[in-house]
Amino acid sequence: MIQTDLKKLLDVVEISEVIGAVDVNISAIQQDSRKVKTGDLFIAVKGTLSDGHKFIGSAVERGAVAVLCSDMPSEIKEGVTYILTKNTSEVLPLIASEYYGRPSERLELVGITGTNGKTTIATLLYRLMKLMGEKAGLLSTVVNYVDDKEFKATHTTPEPIVLNELLNKMVEAGCRYCFMEVSSHAVHQNRVGGLKFRGGVFTNLSHDHLDYHKTFAEYLKAKKMFFDGLDKDAFALYNADDKNGSVMMQNCDANKKSFAIKTIADFKAKVLETHLDGMELIVNGNDMWVQFIGHFNASNLLAIYGVATLLGLDDRDILTKMSMLKSVDGRFETIKSEEGILAIIDYAHTPDALDNVLNTIEQFKNNGQVITVVGAGGNRDKAKRPVMASVATKGSDMVVLTSDNPRFENPNDILDDMVMGVPVEKKRKALVIADRKQAIRTALIMAKPGDIVLVAGKGHETYQEINGERVHFDDKEVVNEYFKGM
Repeated sequence: MIQTDLKKLLDVVEISEVIGAVDVNISAIQQDSRKVKTGDLFIAVKGTLSDGHKFIGSAVERGAVAVLCSDMPSEIKEGVTYILTKNTSEVLPLIASEYYGRPSERLELVGITGTNGKTTIATLLYRLMKLMGEKAGLLSTVVNYVDDKEFKATHTTPEPIVLNELLNKMVEAGCRYCFMEVSSHAVHQNRVGGLKFRGGVFTNLSHDHLDYHKTFAEYLKAKKMFFDGLDKDAFALYNADDKNGSVMMQNCDANKKSFAIKTIADFKAKVLETHLDGMELIVNGNDMWVQFIGHFNASNLLAIYGVATLLGLDDRDILTKMSMLKSVDGRFETIKSEEGILAIIDYAHTPDALDNVLNTIEQFKNNGQVITVVGAGGNRDKAKRPVMASVATKGSDMVVLTSDNPRFENPNDILDDMVMGVPVEKKRKALVIADRKQAIRTALIMAKPGDIVLVAGKGHETYQEINGERVHFDDKEVVNEYFKGM
């Protein structure tokens, strides 16, 4: 528990009105009224699903000694301080940073944003630093780390209070670096406001999250806001192979550097040779072997090399340690049966990511068939569904369309949307099986020695979201169970 003075916290806030005393000791800050305890400051935020102003009374009953709000409540309780400000969602991250002693200013904080590759790049940068003997932190979709200590991840980018609490833990643990995924939602909702970044990375931009942003232009704008906010003493590393990379750099004051496989860039790589267990690369004139395959992974590794270089690490040490890195769970993870059937588990849940994975498989499939199991999430971007099916049928010999995370939608309705993307001439190569376990088993039953079964969409996830509940489900478990029973 961190005790601090309310007046000190309010130094970062533009105040419109105050009712009560500001010389108050604060025990904790909360934006969830259910977590409020005696002595806390409650910050009422208007969110996408609910308005925190409706719970001011509840927070006060639970012991809040101060309330920060954008709308002053009609009922004012004596002994409680009420502070009115224009927009609490903008103020919250500033308050959170101040409360925890501005931890981002005491770390080399690097944010990674884009549609695909965020988790891989952030996680491998964290692992690279650990291999170099450095203390580091990780904030990712899969898991959060404070040096070696693991913390559960609930969001790609945590809420401001949790985010700053974790950054503060990293400082206390002696971490020098932190690598974090920065989602478009987090930028739009100002979750990363008040943070000082040492650098930012742009991976790529393709069709995703349009259920939230509504248009691709708004999605791009949200990503760009992150780079617009970088200081001039930070670096901005962007993928020059993506046409949106240069757009991200417009109005960015940071030191701009590029990476690319196909075009001229500051950090350049070329794939020389590819095998199932890895590939040989030329990275800025240096020959190296890595335990990854695919041009998309070559791009990810190039971004990692660029970040490490911009952070001032030794070039030879970077290349040596990069050759020791291994794939992130659920990212092109391979499982081979004794009979010679290869299963690949991958998180590809966007058309572009799925296309990248299928193109990589094409490089080494030999004479075997490619059978793809893929679905699409419920209560999300519906326009993506037929495109996913179209990409899958184009790059596969057989496709099994199935359920992903249906959430509150009927899985069959989602599948109907996906079927619309299957060309008429390819209908015979597409099966529709709503039960995901049965879909995966069917694909494996159809496979012969030498064939490749791609199970796409969920990767590291060990659950399915069905009607508001998370039910245990692990693609990898299903594959391993089948292979053991063969």
